[in-house]
Amino acid sequence: MTGPFVSRGGEKLHHALEAFSLSPAGLVCADLGCSTGGFTDCLIQHGAARVYAVDRGYGVLAASLRSDSRVVLFERTDALRVHLPELVNLVTIDAGWTRQALILPAAVRLLAPGGRILTLVKPQYEASADRLRDGVLPDEQIESVIAPIRASLAAMKLSLLGETPSPIRGQGGNQELLWLIATAPGTAGS
Repeated sequence: MTGPFVSRGGEKLHHALEAFSLSPAGLVCADLGCSTGGFTDCLIQHGAARVYAVDRGYGVLAASLRSDSRVVLFERTDALRVHLPELVNLVTIDAGWTRQALILPAAVRLLAPGGRILTLVKPQYEASADRLRDGVLPDEQIESVIAPIRASLAAMKLSLLGETPSPIRGQGGNQELLWLIATAPGTAGS
């Protein structure tokens, strides 16, 4: 472990929680694309009552989180098709290769009314391959890649409440963004 969380993802989420003045204390959460568990760890350390940690991988989640009774692990599970035993108050997303247009509707299905989504937007995975230079999307192209995603939120009955750049760059030096999203009334859990 390097730093206060089991992975760098925890530092990214911690930054977003502070930037958006959002506290997961006492909330039931889902972490889609949990991997090693950086987001899950951050949620637990900030007082989440329970975190459903979902990932396609197996054996990846840190041992300290596997043994935490507040963490319910769904391994070998596709976040796009997961069914949880209850609706959640907060969904966090760090889904790598999965585009926001696919993962956001899946997150909405998991939300209790009034719930929120906090997603890590990785423009390099949203862009066409011809825009990348050695896997990196140049900073000057980020806005043109994410603007259509931002514009599509209304069609998904979602509202962007806040946006902040990640304090840590992603793989290869890619700039990533964290978005706080709300659903329209009557949309969550459907």
